[in-house]
Amino acid sequence: MTWVYLAIAITAEVIATAALKATDGFTRLGPTVVSLTGYVVAFYFLAIVLRTIPVGIAYAIWAGAGVALVALIGLVVYGQKLDLAAVVGITLIVAGVVVLNTLSDSVRH
Repeated sequence: MTWVYLAIAITAEVIATAALKATDGFTRLGPTVVSLTGYVVAFYFLAIVLRTIPVGIAYAIWAGAGVALVALIGLVVYGQKLDLAAVVGITLIVAGVVVLNTLSDSVRH
């Protein structure tokens, strides 16, 4: 169940961050409510995850997945372009998360 909670935390954080751009500096109520609610949900579930997964590992997975997904949303929803350096950097972050999950003894499987 821990991994489901981590997936919920990641999803909520990605939704909150995507909505954050739409808040226009917290001047638009709807996106502001979505953003703040998303962050509350994300941190709640991340706190639950931290009961069983070490903080460094959980945060690395959470942040790595979040970076990749938010970059993808920025590309698709907001039309933001990624240059080669950005793509390489994001790829390295995702590769790091994969290595942590598949090779590290720090992650309980």
